Amino acid sequence: MAGMPFPFATPLTPMLAKATPSVPAADAVEGGYLYEPKWDGFRCILLKDGDDVEIASRGSKPLTRYFPELVEAALEFLPAQCAYDGEVVVRSGEPGAQRLDWEALGQRIHPAASRVAKLSVETPAEIIFFDALWTGGESLLDSPFEERRAQLLRSLSGMPSGSPFHITRVTDDAAEATDWFERFEGAGLDGVIAKARRSAYSPGKRTMLKIKHSRTAEAVLIGYRIHKSGKGVGSLLLGLYDDEGHLRNVGGILAFTAKRREELIDELADLVVRDDEGGAVRGETDRSRFSSNKDVSFVRLRPERVVEVKFDQLEGARFRHGVGFLRWRPDREPSSCTLDQVERAPAYDLGQVLADES
Repeated sequence: MAGMPFPFATPLTPMLAKATPSVPAADAVEGGYLYEPKWDGFRCILLKDGDDVEIASRGSKPLTRYFPELVEAALEFLPAQCAYDGEVVVRSGEPGAQRLDWEALGQRIHPAASRVAKLSVETPAEIIFFDALWTGGESLLDSPFEERRAQLLRSLSGMPSGSPFHITRVTDDAAEATDWFERFEGAGLDGVIAKARRSAYSPGKRTMLKIKHSRTAEAVLIGYRIHKSGKGVGSLLLGLYDDEGHLRNVGGILAFTAKRREELIDELADLVVRDDEGGAVRGETDRSRFSSNKDVSFVRLRPERVVEVKFDQLEGARFRHGVGFLRWRPDREPSSCTLDQVERAPAYDLGQVLADES
């Protein structure tokens, strides 16, 4: 939106976070920390100038066309000129038992305009705002976070309860943030964010801290994809057995060094399923909205090897993000790798997370 009068260059890369293992003490940084729940959706910067609205993603793909209901609401409810940092989310479930729905959110990215319009009614999106970058013609990038937060509250005061826009809650109490970390996961949230009160907004820099859940599980190796370079293993595909004894594809391990990728080809050669002519048998995983143009084929492996992995969340029957390799488990039987072995957070109502917005 080149014609919009922003006092900074666009597109603007959101400020990022680096991982830390636990909630830091409130006085661990000069001026202290403020803590927020970590929302699990599509990071975005919403830009508005009069009748022009853009929802810019963290990556290169604009989100505007996929969420017409948010554009319409921005025109109705948001200030005439503003730029806010936030997270696009979709919720599901009955009132009193709602949670974030990542799968429904992912389905909103669709090439067909008719499908986009249909889903905007069936699974409407919302935005949780947590930072103000520009309001009233003034850039806030160099302002301390506590001042940007105050401006966010002022500029969105009086927001009607029926709007799809929310302001995330915040606390200066590390104990309360730790409590959020435990409770809010059951509503689909991803952890906790810590922001220094006096920090400026630094686009593209990891100046915030994120505390995410980390668990381990044993899974069955069911296949691998060749790396995009054509050399070695790009990712290992994992399976877990459901209650009916079916081996379900639950995600994959993604990160290997170039040396390790080539080693895995030889290490897994004896497990490759082969046809009558000795060729490797291939399968295909389901395509998503994000892999419509990608090669989703993989080399099938006999489900005989167990691997221990670390992960943050299991949503339904899929690991929410890519998982990390820990070690092979030759002492474990593949049949013991079941979905019900995986720890899940107790359910918590998303409505309660949003109830105390301030």
